[in-house]
Parts: sequence; C-alpha cells; structure tokens
Amino acid sequence: MTDPTPNPNIPDPSGQSGLPGGSFSSGGASPGDSAAGRSSGDTVVGRVVVERGLATSDEVDKCRELLKRLPPGSRLSDILIQKEVITRRQFARVQRELESTRPQKAIPGFKLMQKLGEGAMAEVFLAKQLSLDRLVAIKILPHKFSSDQKFIERFYKEGKAVARLNDQNIVGALDVGQAGERHYFVMEYVDGETVHDRILRKRRITEKESIEIVIQVAKALKHAHQMGFIHRDIKPKNIMINKAEVVKLADLGLARALSDRETAHAEAGKAFGTPYYISPEQARGTLTIGPSADIYGLGATFYHMITGRVPFEGKTATEVMQKQIREALVPPDHLVPEISSGVALIIEMMMAKDPRDRYQSAVQLLEDLESAHDGHDPIHARPSDSQVSSLAKSSFDSSETPAAVRRYESPPSAIPWKFILLGALLLGSLLFNVFFFMRR
Repeated sequence: MTDPTPNPNIPDPSGQSGLPGGSFSSGGASPGDSAAGRSSGDTVVGRVVVERGLATSDEVDKCRELLKRLPPGSRLSDILIQKEVITRRQFARVQRELESTRPQKAIPGFKLMQKLGEGAMAEVFLAKQLSLDRLVAIKILPHKFSSDQKFIERFYKEGKAVARLNDQNIVGALDVGQAGERHYFVMEYVDGETVHDRILRKRRITEKESIEIVIQVAKALKHAHQMGFIHRDIKPKNIMINKAEVVKLADLGLARALSDRETAHAEAGKAFGTPYYISPEQARGTLTIGPSADIYGLGATFYHMITGRVPFEGKTATEVMQKQIREALVPPDHLVPEISSGVALIIEMMMAKDPRDRYQSAVQLLEDLESAHDGHDPIHARPSDSQVSSLAKSSFDSSETPAAVRRYESPPSAIPWKFILLGALLLGSLLFNVFFFMRR
C-alpha cells in the first residue's frame, strides 16, 4: 500500500462501463461496438487521464468534440494521441492500470476501486466492503501464483498470522478466501503513507518524530513476539502512518511462528528479508531466528529515518548482506552530529552484529526508547569497551568534550597515600645525594 493519496472516485472500468470485452484498445472497432459503449469507455479514459494529471479538462473536452464528428469505431484515446495531448506510452500505462482491476471484480461482497501497489508476491487494491460500507485493502495473489501450492500456503499463513494478532499498531486482518482462481486477503485500510514515503518526502526525519514512530513499532513487535511470531521483514515500506499519526506494522508475508521448527529447518541456509534492513543471522540463513532479528530490522529502519541513509550500501543485494554480516556500523551521530548520544547508543545496540549483544526483548527496547523520548539516558544501552577506550584516548579539550564522552568518563579518583609516601622518600633520597655530591 504505497499510494498515500488514493482517489476513491476513480470508477471500476469493468462491469458498468459497457466496454466491449471489458478492456481498452487503441485500435479499430470490434463487432460489439456501440455508441453507448464507446461513450462510457471514453468517459472512463478521459476522467483517468485528467485525474492522473496527463491532460487538462479543456484538452480532453476538445478531443471529445472532435470524436463526435468521426465515424463509429473511433476512440477518444486515438484523438488524444493524434493531437499529442498524451503519448502512446502514457495511454499504455493508463490502459494497464484500468485492465489490472478488471479481473478482480469477482470478489463477492467487495467493490474494487483502485490499485494501491504491488510487490513480487501480491497486488493490493483499495476496495469498499459493501455490507458495512467501509474502505478496506485487499491483497490478491497474482494469477501466475494461483496454481503454486507453496505460494498459496504462504499467502494463507500470512492471513492466519495477522488474524491472531490484535494490536492497534498492527494492520488488522478481516478475511481471507478464494473467489474462482483468485486468492485474496482482506485487511484494514490505512489512509496515510509509509515511513518510506515520509523519508522520500523529508529526506531525514527528526529525532523526536523518529523516536515516536519507532516506539509504536516496538509496541507492535512486543505484541507479536508475545504471541509467538517474528515478522522477519521490518523495513520502512512495511510501516504505515495514518493521518492521525498512528503507526501500523504491515505485511506479515514472511512472518513465522517461533515454534514452527519444520519451516525453520526447511528455510535453513536461505536468506529471507530485505538486504538493506536484514539482520546478519537472517543474511547467513541461520537455523534459529528470534525476536532480536526484528529488533535489528527496526534498528536499521531507525538509522535510515534519522540519518537519511541506509546503514550499508552496495552494488548488489549480496554485497549489502555481506556488509550487514561483517562491516562495522558507522555510528549515526557521526553522520548527523545533532543526534543525541543516547539515541545513537540505542540504535547501535539494536544493530549489534551478535544477537546476544542486542536488546533481548521489545520490552527492554521500549524502556530505552521511552527514556530517550523523555530526555533521559538509556537504561540498557551503554558504550562498548572499544568505545570507552577510544573516548579515553581522544584529545578533546574538556570544554569541547561531547556530552556522551563526559557522561561515560570515569570520575577522577584520589591518589593513594602510599604513593605519596613513596614519592616523598624518593625525593628525599635524591636531595641527599645531590647535597653529598656537592660537598665532595
């Protein structure tokens, strides 16, 4: 669900449109053409072209007037292209968009209105649930996967996993089923944007806003983990923010029950996740993947939000995953100095290479996030030994030492009395020898 501003007024081009064969064509007339059919189809095309900003209403109206003087079989799309109001490529995109909704019409009880987005495994549509007169989102398994039992099983597993989770920060499941050859999953519609959209729009999200978003995702993870599920694909595109700034964790397509040992063994040695946000153990295909993998993914997302950059970059997915496994993380406050030391430490602990060095639960993470949100030091995150050693060797002037350094420096201790006595004896001996040498 990537479109932050869906337009529910776009009509469904199938059924009531009266289009011959239910599809658009820029070619000649078909045997079933009628004036009413052409008018209805042209109306849909003209409306979508205007709503997409490809042409103005005046330009479309002028082309409609020309169309009236042409013989039957002529289409508005032909005139729009001939008059260079739109290009053939632009019309092809409009045509694909409208045709993509046509086969999905036959889902009982729902009227599909607009495609919201699509991924490798599913298409998502905005729809109206007719019985309750409310907007919902429907995820539909593409036709090419409708006969693949593995994809079908994973699709239904997602629906069942979401149905078991009941939290305000997780996109709710409403129904899952099959209509003809189409497998569909009905879920709560989130009217807003993804964190990915927000990063693109703002480039970098402020520390305060980032913390508030991550706290809500951590609450979602706390619930999911307590219910025995791990998400395994935490990333900006899977985090929705509605218009009331309520954050919703979405897309449990890779979610797995912690108790599902059969699936864990079947997937051992394979990397599941998104390279820019995948945990090192997922990248390795480790057999045992736990809640800390989700915490790593959320840490990588937090890093991206607050710095405007992904933690590791590379030319290929494999290169990025190898860096997730081996390369040291550049601390976020090294990229953006105004990031507070406490938040930087939280992110670094979330993204520790070894799962044992991360937060062991979302509960611990929430304690630190809420502490940082209130302007206090984190409770659990502390600098590593190497960080402390590095700080001790730094040549900062005390008046310019960052707060993080001053806060974690050991306080000066008093000099033990025995060292004072020893020093006095050595000084006395030295003075006696000097006096004796001068006398000689």
